[in-house]
Amino acid sequence: MKIVLASNNQGKLRELQDMLAPLGLELVRQGELGIPEAEEPFRTFVENALAKARHAASLSGLPALADDAGLCVDAFGGLPGVDTAFYATQFGYAKSDDNNVRALLEQMQAIDNRRAAMVSTLVAVRSADDPEPLIAVGRVTGEIARERRGTNGFGFDPVMFIPEFGKTFAELPTDVKNANSHRGRAARQMVELIRQNWL
Repeated sequence: MKIVLASNNQGKLRELQDMLAPLGLELVRQGELGIPEAEEPFRTFVENALAKARHAASLSGLPALADDAGLCVDAFGGLPGVDTAFYATQFGYAKSDDNNVRALLEQMQAIDNRRAAMVSTLVAVRSADDPEPLIAVGRVTGEIARERRGTNGFGFDPVMFIPEFGKTFAELPTDVKNANSHRGRAARQMVELIRQNWL
């Protein structure tokens, strides 16, 4: 079965391809099909992921999978949340993972409550009008490190410290990270949902 990934993020594509491999699905990036990015006007991960999945399914005629993920920092009332990808832009930096990490470390310099969660919401639809979308949520709680550590991964991985490992996500081997990350947890649920409902 071919499924459109409603994202052009190479990091997400690699991770999700590995995680969905047990199902034998072929994941195709929407950009390869000439599908533009969807609007993400909503304030929750699930609404944005659903909008992206419906958009990709509508323009491709194929089932679609979308991921909306982000960092939720306790000291900021759960923000940046759905605005995670653009976090740095509100502080005058260009949009990039590197600048997001820089801006976060600057904003949290004098903050002692460093608790945060990485959240991934995966939504899959069989068609644009699927009344029964499959929804999986993965969440990992940790702390924002005071400096970057590690070079593996992307996004906020270098500063997302996971107490149970005593390391940031970027310091973990890929297989360990994928098995324990927010996206890994959501993908495991999604594999089961697709197996039970679609195959």
